[in-house]
Amino acid sequence: MKNDYNKPLPIPQPESDKFWNGLKKKEIWVQKCSSTNQYQFYPRTHCIFHNQNDIEWVKVSGDSTLFTYAIVYQAPMHSFLDDVPYVNALVKLNEGPIIPSNIVDIEPDPSNFKIGMKLKPVFVNVNKNFTLLKFRPA
Repeated sequence: MKNDYNKPLPIPQPESDKFWNGLKKKEIWVQKCSSTNQYQFYPRTHCIFHNQNDIEWVKVSGDSTLFTYAIVYQAPMHSFLDDVPYVNALVKLNEGPIIPSNIVDIEPDPSNFKIGMKLKPVFVNVNKNFTLLKFRPA
């Protein structure tokens, strides 16, 4: 797959295709265990709560809260130089799973962030094959 985007992209795996294809349609799909009713992220072939393969895909709203964050001031590689400072975060979906992402549409200053602040999803099309999930303040 050609990467028109100048940053590294995730490598889709069969167990994550539903997630990536959903993002292209501005939908967030995560896995849920049919037995325990618990959600999990990242996608796997089995339930992380009891190691069975009784998982299903469910669409979630993307409504979430800020679990934790870090402001990145030094680019990890050359392709991120124009982006610093930016915010890496762990975002807790209302359904429970925690997703690594970025917080956008807000000045990356610690005074602008509060753990537990409400967030909404942002779908960023980076090329014809990939859409990334980011979040902004609600």
